[in-house]
Amino acid sequence: MSNVRKRRAHVAIVALTAGALALTGCSSGASQGASDDDARKNAEKQRAQITFGDAAASKGPAEAVPGATTGGTIKVYQRDTYAHLDPAQIYVSDQGTVSTLLFRRLTSYHLDNDGKYTVVGDLATDSGQKSDGGKTWTYKLKDGIKFEDGKPITSDDIRHTVERTFADFISSGPTYLQRWLADSTDYRKLLKGGPYGGKHLPKDVLDTPDDKTIVFHFKKPVADLPYALAMAGYGAVEKSKDTKEKYDKAPVSSGPYKIQPGSFKNGKGITLVKNTNWDPKTDISRHQYVDKFDIQFSVSFPDSTQRLMADNEDNQTAISFNNQVDAPSMAGVANDPKVKKRSTSGYQPYVGVMNFNMRRLKDKKVREAIAYALPTQAVLDAYGTPGGGELAGSYISPTLTGFKEIDPYGKLKKPLGDIDKAKKLLKEAGKTGMKLTYAHNTAPEPSKYSVAVVDNLKKAGFDVQSKELPPDTYYDIIGKTDNKFDIYPSAWGADWPSSLTVLPPVYDGRQIQDGGTNYSLYNNPETNKEIDRIEQLTDQKKAADEWFKLGEKILKEDLPQIPTFYYKQIQLHGSKVGGVVNNDIISSVDPTKLYVKK
Repeated sequence: MSNVRKRRAHVAIVALTAGALALTGCSSGASQGASDDDARKNAEKQRAQITFGDAAASKGPAEAVPGATTGGTIKVYQRDTYAHLDPAQIYVSDQGTVSTLLFRRLTSYHLDNDGKYTVVGDLATDSGQKSDGGKTWTYKLKDGIKFEDGKPITSDDIRHTVERTFADFISSGPTYLQRWLADSTDYRKLLKGGPYGGKHLPKDVLDTPDDKTIVFHFKKPVADLPYALAMAGYGAVEKSKDTKEKYDKAPVSSGPYKIQPGSFKNGKGITLVKNTNWDPKTDISRHQYVDKFDIQFSVSFPDSTQRLMADNEDNQTAISFNNQVDAPSMAGVANDPKVKKRSTSGYQPYVGVMNFNMRRLKDKKVREAIAYALPTQAVLDAYGTPGGGELAGSYISPTLTGFKEIDPYGKLKKPLGDIDKAKKLLKEAGKTGMKLTYAHNTAPEPSKYSVAVVDNLKKAGFDVQSKELPPDTYYDIIGKTDNKFDIYPSAWGADWPSSLTVLPPVYDGRQIQDGGTNYSLYNNPETNKEIDRIEQLTDQKKAADEWFKLGEKILKEDLPQIPTFYYKQIQLHGSKVGGVVNNDIISSVDPTKLYVKK
């Protein structure tokens, strides 16, 4: 992956190394000055409690943030310019974070003051009513919902919002809904060009019988629709104001804030001001405490860290939505009580892994030898401790429903590597001295930990050739089905709190293709059948348990990858910014709760 921001479904270690941030994920909002233990407890609480909310749970206004006051301006330091502001093009975390202030969708995540998440109706009255075994979902729109120009939001706007995602120029956003409606990965054929030529999806696919009702019809049961519709990529677009490609720079708001006209300057910044046509009575998820957000681009992670650590007058009302504390500064934050008090910590929804090329490393004992030899502590340390992450034993992140702690290869017990066991396995396989090509990119973190990786593999008895790849094309290269490498790192993050967004894209052998995301080229027909079976389950808890069992089975029996660490992050804010909690649904600070302390 390149060193620019990447969408969740294609997020990878090289992208994260360069500070790339992908969208969504899930765990509870961490308290200020939170520790690693707090983050784990909050994630456990969130996993146990997340539900699909009914009408009562979806009714606004949002509960007040304790101590919140109105007024003032918050300065926001961001490394990257927002490449997209059209909701349908948003699939990365920095754009996803700002979208929570600008755009509403049929559903959203409500994070209450106790750290509990609920999927609720946002523009809709509830999180959805399913029928026909989960093949049909019906949504009713709330009263009093409007765009920033005062126009009421109707089912016609929602239909248009969905249909325009089939247009060719929409190329960066999520595709779950489109693929489910089309029952095909080649979904654009269902509505070529989108709705702009006057064509629409048939009523037996998407129906809007009146101004308040939207009905989705799928050919197969869809259990996770409320999650998917809460993605930033399905934010409402006003039909009469849709300017197609131009909408990406001047979208129409439906949330508590709107873009101040003329304020968006590439590489410089953007200003958000209050949307007077947003009605808090209709919104359970958002607040409108701050008068203005002055968002400044091109501020690096080290720069924003130093500014916020200093907390001088200029920075007391400053924060970053997405810039995390850079790795070299983590210890300084942790060891200074005054600075730590102004920090939040939490999980990112990514699990780092080391891929084994299943077409080249066909002997499981060889893969096991590599797994035992791998120094996962060195990988984690390169990303900064404390706060950069924690050692992993599973493919499934602690942020996902169904997560359980496992460690089948002893990576939590012996994170420096078990060289003796690796040697023994390699000898048993008759492969001592085997040549091994290890590929990694040249970003600082992989460059740092790769020294230890190569050293351990050599000690275990491998003849290791290290191949350095450029960060910008790393995933293009390892994504080739005929790549010439034996092992190479990557990472994966879920689009919502379900392993449905992890196991199928990474371990379904039918998805092996150049540019695909099954990086280990793993193809087990039994696994493919299990993926199909679990995808049809409509019981959320049962599905979560079954996904975890499948992930554990793949890890233990086939070992196409070995987990390295679960990603975390630490973020800072100025002393006069209140309401700061970490929201790992959006993988960042939650901007909808912020206020300026008086």
